Amino acid sequence: MIKNILITGANGQLGHEFRDLYSKYRDFNFISTDIDSLDLTDKKEISAFIEKNKIDCIVNCAAYTAVDKAEDEAELCYRVNRDAVGNLAESARVKALIIHISTDYVFDGKSVTPYIETDATNPQSVYGKSKCEGEEILLKYCPESIIIRTAWLYSTYGNNFVKTMLRLGKERQDLNVVYDQKGTPTYAADLAQAVLDIISCIEKGLSNYSGIYHYSNEGVTTWFDFTEKIFQLAGIKNCTVHPITTDKYPTKAVRPMYSVLNKTKIRETFNISVPEWENSLEKCLGFLN
Repeated sequence: MIKNILITGANGQLGHEFRDLYSKYRDFNFISTDIDSLDLTDKKEISAFIEKNKIDCIVNCAAYTAVDKAEDEAELCYRVNRDAVGNLAESARVKALIIHISTDYVFDGKSVTPYIETDATNPQSVYGKSKCEGEEILLKYCPESIIIRTAWLYSTYGNNFVKTMLRLGKERQDLNVVYDQKGTPTYAADLAQAVLDIISCIEKGLSNYSGIYHYSNEGVTTWFDFTEKIFQLAGIKNCTVHPITTDKYPTKAVRPMYSVLNKTKIRETFNISVPEWENSLEKCLGFLN
Protein backbone atom coordinates (compact mmCIF):
# COMPACT_ATOMS: atom_id res chain seq x y z
CA MET A 1 0.00 0.00 0.00
CA ILE A 2 1.31 3.43 -0.97
CA LYS A 3 0.68 6.12 1.63
CA ASN A 4 3.77 8.27 2.15
CA ILE A 5 5.28 9.73 -1.03
CA LEU A 6 8.62 11.54 -1.03
CA ILE A 7 9.16 14.16 -3.75
CA THR A 8 12.86 15.04 -4.07
CA GLY A 9 14.01 18.17 -5.89
CA ALA A 10 10.73 19.77 -4.82
CA ASN A 11 11.99 23.32 -5.44
CA GLY A 12 12.64 22.67 -9.12
CA GLN A 13 10.14 23.30 -11.90
CA LEU A 14 8.77 19.72 -11.91
CA GLY A 15 8.81 19.52 -8.11
CA HIS A 16 6.77 22.71 -7.91
CA GLU A 17 4.19 21.28 -10.31
CA PHE A 18 3.82 18.23 -8.07
CA ARG A 19 3.20 20.48 -5.09
CA ASP A 20 0.36 22.18 -6.95
CA LEU A 21 -1.35 18.80 -7.31
CA TYR A 22 -1.08 17.57 -3.71
CA SER A 23 -4.57 18.74 -2.76
CA LYS A 24 -6.14 16.52 -5.47
CA TYR A 25 -4.67 13.37 -3.93
CA ARG A 26 -5.77 13.41 -0.31
CA ASP A 27 -5.27 9.64 0.12
CA PHE A 28 -1.52 10.22 -0.15
CA ASN A 29 0.76 11.98 2.32
CA PHE A 30 3.34 13.98 0.38
CA ILE A 31 6.73 14.90 1.81
CA SER A 32 8.69 17.51 -0.17
CA THR A 33 12.45 17.83 0.10
CA ASP A 34 15.29 19.62 -1.63
CA ILE A 35 19.02 19.91 -0.97
CA ASP A 36 18.43 22.06 2.11
CA SER A 37 16.28 19.41 3.81
CA LEU A 38 17.65 16.11 2.44
CA ASP A 39 21.13 15.58 1.04
CA LEU A 40 20.86 12.80 -1.53
CA THR A 41 24.63 12.44 -1.66
CA ASP A 42 24.55 11.25 1.99
CA LYS A 43 23.47 7.60 2.06
CA LYS A 44 23.06 7.45 5.83
CA GLU A 45 20.88 10.55 5.86
CA ILE A 46 18.65 9.12 3.12
CA SER A 47 18.26 5.76 4.88
CA ALA A 48 17.35 7.41 8.16
CA PHE A 49 14.86 9.72 6.43
CA ILE A 50 13.11 6.85 4.62
CA GLU A 51 12.92 4.84 7.83
CA LYS A 52 11.70 7.72 10.01
CA ASN A 53 9.02 8.88 7.58
CA LYS A 54 7.96 5.38 6.50
CA ILE A 55 8.33 6.27 2.83
CA ASP A 56 6.43 3.98 0.44
CA CYS A 57 7.26 5.74 -2.84
CA ILE A 58 10.01 8.13 -3.96
CA VAL A 59 9.60 10.39 -7.00
CA ASN A 60 13.10 11.58 -7.76
CA CYS A 61 12.97 14.97 -9.49
CA ALA A 62 16.36 16.02 -8.13
CA ALA A 63 18.95 16.49 -10.87
CA TYR A 64 21.88 18.54 -12.08
CA THR A 65 20.42 20.03 -15.29
CA ALA A 66 22.85 22.79 -16.32
CA VAL A 67 23.77 20.97 -19.53
CA ASP A 68 26.62 23.22 -20.70
CA LYS A 69 27.98 23.93 -17.23
CA ALA A 70 28.19 20.19 -16.63
CA GLU A 71 31.03 19.97 -19.14
CA ASP A 72 33.14 21.96 -16.65
CA GLU A 73 31.54 20.55 -13.48
CA ALA A 74 31.51 16.86 -14.36
CA GLU A 75 32.28 15.69 -10.82
CA LEU A 76 29.33 17.55 -9.32
CA CYS A 77 27.06 16.48 -12.18
CA TYR A 78 27.87 12.80 -11.63
CA ARG A 79 27.49 13.16 -7.88
CA VAL A 80 23.90 14.35 -8.29
CA ASN A 81 22.76 12.45 -11.39
CA ARG A 82 24.47 9.11 -10.74
CA ASP A 83 25.79 8.75 -7.20
CA ALA A 84 22.73 10.24 -5.47
CA VAL A 85 20.47 7.93 -7.50
CA GLY A 86 22.60 5.01 -6.35
CA ASN A 87 22.21 6.15 -2.75
CA LEU A 88 18.44 6.33 -3.16
CA ALA A 89 18.38 2.89 -4.75
CA GLU A 90 20.43 1.24 -2.02
CA SER A 91 18.53 2.99 0.77
CA ALA A 92 15.05 2.35 -0.65
CA ARG A 93 15.63 -1.24 -1.79
CA VAL A 94 12.65 -3.37 -0.72
CA LYS A 95 11.28 -0.45 1.35
CA ALA A 96 9.94 1.93 -1.32
CA LEU A 97 9.06 2.16 -5.00
CA ILE A 98 11.29 4.61 -6.89
CA ILE A 99 10.02 6.64 -9.84
CA HIS A 100 13.02 8.36 -11.36
CA ILE A 101 12.90 11.19 -13.92
CA SER A 102 15.46 10.87 -16.72
CA THR A 103 16.09 12.50 -20.07
CA ASP A 104 16.24 12.26 -23.87
CA TYR A 105 19.95 13.12 -23.57
CA VAL A 106 20.71 9.43 -22.96
CA PHE A 107 20.33 9.07 -26.76
CA ASP A 108 22.70 10.41 -29.43
CA GLY A 109 19.93 12.08 -31.41
CA LYS A 110 20.77 10.31 -34.68
CA SER A 111 17.43 8.53 -35.03
CA VAL A 112 14.83 9.56 -37.61
CA THR A 113 11.90 7.86 -35.86
CA PRO A 114 10.61 8.42 -32.30
CA TYR A 115 12.76 6.68 -29.71
CA ILE A 116 11.29 3.66 -27.94
CA GLU A 117 12.40 2.52 -24.48
CA THR A 118 14.54 -0.37 -25.77
CA ASP A 119 16.58 1.71 -28.22
CA ALA A 120 20.30 1.72 -27.49
CA THR A 121 21.56 4.61 -25.39
CA ASN A 122 24.57 6.59 -26.55
CA PRO A 123 24.85 9.89 -24.62
CA GLN A 124 27.06 12.59 -26.13
CA SER A 125 27.42 14.99 -23.18
CA VAL A 126 28.51 14.85 -19.55
CA TYR A 127 24.92 15.52 -18.53
CA GLY A 128 23.60 12.73 -20.75
CA LYS A 129 26.24 10.27 -19.59
CA SER A 130 25.58 11.03 -15.92
CA LYS A 131 21.82 10.53 -16.37
CA CYS A 132 22.39 7.31 -18.30
CA GLU A 133 24.63 5.93 -15.56
CA GLY A 134 22.01 7.00 -13.02
CA GLU A 135 19.46 4.84 -14.85
CA GLU A 136 21.85 1.90 -14.88
CA ILE A 137 22.68 2.05 -11.18
CA LEU A 138 19.00 2.36 -10.26
CA LEU A 139 18.03 -0.72 -12.27
CA LYS A 140 20.97 -2.62 -10.80
CA TYR A 141 19.88 -2.13 -7.18
CA CYS A 142 16.11 -1.67 -7.71
CA PRO A 143 15.05 -3.45 -10.91
CA GLU A 144 11.40 -3.00 -9.91
CA SER A 145 11.76 0.79 -10.24
CA ILE A 146 10.16 3.04 -12.85
CA ILE A 147 12.27 5.35 -15.02
CA ILE A 148 10.49 8.07 -17.00
CA ARG A 149 12.51 9.80 -19.71
CA THR A 150 11.26 13.21 -20.74
CA ALA A 151 12.42 16.07 -22.98
CA TRP A 152 12.27 19.84 -23.48
CA LEU A 153 10.73 20.39 -20.05
CA TYR A 154 9.18 23.76 -19.20
CA SER A 155 6.91 25.13 -16.49
CA THR A 156 5.42 28.24 -14.95
CA TYR A 157 8.17 27.78 -12.33
CA GLY A 158 11.95 28.08 -12.49
CA ASN A 159 14.13 28.90 -15.49
CA ASN A 160 13.24 27.29 -18.79
CA PHE A 161 13.05 27.90 -22.54
CA VAL A 162 9.50 29.25 -22.58
CA LYS A 163 10.14 31.88 -19.91
CA THR A 164 13.46 32.85 -21.51
CA MET A 165 11.81 33.34 -24.92
CA LEU A 166 9.02 35.42 -23.38
CA ARG A 167 11.61 37.70 -21.79
CA LEU A 168 13.80 37.99 -24.91
CA GLY A 169 10.76 38.54 -27.12
CA LYS A 170 9.90 41.63 -25.11
CA GLU A 171 13.49 42.88 -24.90
CA ARG A 172 14.71 42.39 -28.48
CA GLN A 173 13.64 43.13 -32.03
CA ASP A 174 15.44 40.12 -33.53
CA LEU A 175 16.17 36.63 -32.23
CA ASN A 176 18.09 33.69 -33.76
CA VAL A 177 16.77 30.22 -32.87
CA VAL A 178 17.93 26.83 -34.20
CA TYR A 179 15.54 25.08 -36.55
CA ASP A 180 17.35 21.79 -37.23
CA GLN A 181 16.87 20.17 -33.80
CA LYS A 182 13.59 18.24 -33.56
CA GLY A 183 11.78 17.21 -30.43
CA THR A 184 8.65 17.64 -28.36
CA PRO A 185 8.15 20.14 -25.53
CA THR A 186 6.89 18.77 -22.21
CA TYR A 187 4.75 20.85 -19.86
CA ALA A 188 5.96 19.85 -16.38
CA ALA A 189 2.40 20.02 -15.01
CA ASP A 190 1.37 17.28 -17.48
CA LEU A 191 4.31 15.11 -16.47
CA ALA A 192 3.56 15.55 -12.77
CA GLN A 193 -0.07 14.61 -13.40
CA ALA A 194 1.01 11.52 -15.36
CA VAL A 195 3.31 10.36 -12.54
CA LEU A 196 0.55 10.70 -9.95
CA ASP A 197 -1.83 8.83 -12.25
CA ILE A 198 0.77 6.06 -12.47
CA ILE A 199 1.07 5.90 -8.69
CA SER A 200 -2.72 5.68 -8.43
CA CYS A 201 -2.73 2.80 -10.94
CA ILE A 202 -0.09 0.97 -8.93
CA GLU A 203 -2.01 1.56 -5.71
CA LYS A 204 -5.05 -0.08 -7.35
CA GLY A 205 -3.02 -3.22 -7.96
CA LEU A 206 -1.78 -2.85 -11.53
CA SER A 207 1.01 -5.35 -12.07
CA ASN A 208 4.02 -5.48 -14.40
CA TYR A 209 4.63 -1.75 -14.11
CA SER A 210 8.40 -1.62 -13.58
CA GLY A 211 10.84 -0.54 -16.27
CA ILE A 212 11.59 2.42 -18.53
CA TYR A 213 8.92 4.67 -20.02
CA HIS A 214 8.93 7.75 -22.25
CA TYR A 215 6.79 10.83 -21.65
CA SER A 216 6.59 14.16 -23.43
CA ASN A 217 3.64 15.95 -24.93
CA GLU A 218 2.38 14.76 -28.33
CA GLY A 219 3.60 16.11 -31.65
CA VAL A 220 6.92 17.17 -33.15
CA THR A 221 8.48 20.61 -33.51
CA THR A 222 11.78 22.49 -33.64
CA TRP A 223 13.12 25.12 -31.26
CA PHE A 224 12.40 27.74 -33.95
CA ASP A 225 8.78 26.67 -34.44
CA PHE A 226 8.36 26.33 -30.68
CA THR A 227 9.48 29.95 -30.29
CA GLU A 228 7.15 31.13 -33.06
CA LYS A 229 4.24 29.43 -31.28
CA ILE A 230 5.20 30.98 -27.93
CA PHE A 231 5.22 34.45 -29.50
CA GLN A 232 1.94 33.84 -31.34
CA LEU A 233 0.11 32.69 -28.20
CA ALA A 234 1.68 35.40 -26.03
CA GLY A 235 0.89 38.16 -28.53
CA ILE A 236 4.54 39.13 -29.04
CA LYS A 237 4.69 40.91 -32.43
CA ASN A 238 7.69 43.24 -32.28
CA CYS A 239 10.40 40.56 -32.28
CA THR A 240 11.36 38.72 -35.50
CA VAL A 241 12.58 35.13 -35.08
CA HIS A 242 15.25 33.99 -37.53
CA PRO A 243 15.91 30.26 -38.15
CA ILE A 244 19.57 29.22 -37.87
CA THR A 245 21.42 25.90 -37.98
CA THR A 246 22.99 24.35 -34.89
CA ASP A 247 26.52 25.07 -36.10
CA LYS A 248 25.68 28.79 -36.02
CA TYR A 249 24.86 28.53 -32.31
CA PRO A 250 27.78 26.58 -30.76
CA THR A 251 27.40 25.24 -27.21
CA LYS A 252 29.80 23.40 -24.91
CA ALA A 253 27.57 20.33 -24.68
CA VAL A 254 26.40 18.35 -27.68
CA ARG A 255 22.61 18.35 -27.93
CA PRO A 256 20.51 15.63 -29.60
CA MET A 257 19.47 16.70 -33.10
CA TYR A 258 16.42 14.46 -32.80
CA SER A 259 14.81 13.62 -29.48
CA VAL A 260 11.20 12.73 -30.22
CA LEU A 261 10.00 10.10 -27.74
CA ASN A 262 7.47 7.37 -28.48
CA LYS A 263 4.79 7.36 -25.75
CA THR A 264 2.94 4.18 -26.74
CA LYS A 265 4.20 2.13 -23.79
CA ILE A 266 3.24 4.59 -21.05
CA ARG A 267 -0.16 5.27 -22.66
CA GLU A 268 -1.06 1.61 -22.99
CA THR A 269 0.36 0.41 -19.66
CA PHE A 270 -1.28 3.06 -17.50
CA ASN A 271 -4.13 4.22 -19.78
CA ILE A 272 -2.72 7.76 -19.73
CA SER A 273 -3.90 10.51 -22.05
CA VAL A 274 -1.04 12.64 -23.43
CA PRO A 275 -1.94 16.24 -24.44
CA GLU A 276 -0.72 17.88 -27.64
CA TRP A 277 2.23 20.22 -27.05
CA GLU A 278 0.46 23.29 -28.50
CA ASN A 279 -2.50 22.85 -26.14
CA SER A 280 -0.26 22.46 -23.11
CA LEU A 281 1.82 25.49 -24.08
CA GLU A 282 -1.33 27.59 -24.32
CA LYS A 283 -2.38 26.36 -20.88
CA CYS A 284 1.00 27.23 -19.36
CA LEU A 285 1.06 30.69 -20.95
CA GLY A 286 -2.38 31.32 -19.43
CA PHE A 287 -0.74 31.09 -15.99
CA LEU A 288 2.24 33.22 -17.00
CA ASN A 289 0.32 36.11 -18.57
